[in-house]
Amino acid sequence: MQYMLLIYGSGDSWETLTPEQQQEIGAAYFAFTEELQSAGKMVAGDALQPITTATSIRVRDGETLTTDGPFAETKEVLGGYYLIDVDTIDEALDWAAKIPGAKHGTIEVRPVVTDYETVS
Repeated sequence: MQYMLLIYGSGDSWETLTPEQQQEIGAAYFAFTEELQSAGKMVAGDALQPITTATSIRVRDGETLTTDGPFAETKEVLGGYYLIDVDTIDEALDWAAKIPGAKHGTIEVRPVVTDYETVS
């Protein structure tokens, strides 16, 4: 079954880190990604550009409204994701706990709908 591991963290925390801290976190993500790939569990994954690059679209009464920024104002923002293919939710949770961002932010784990007849 596929699960989306959504990585949330403080939107401005990266800029507050020293270059050494940024390199350390980058290396931790690289190692995690290699482990996930080596285990044959990774389907996809990417970091996202900062929220300052986001644009939100809403269509209301046939009119398209465009707003700079993310969908909602929150303390934590979506910074990236991994799409994994594992056997159980427990395995997905184990992988999510290994994501370096779990130490400072939140990892949301959600099953991906692959069979629309079994949506719960």
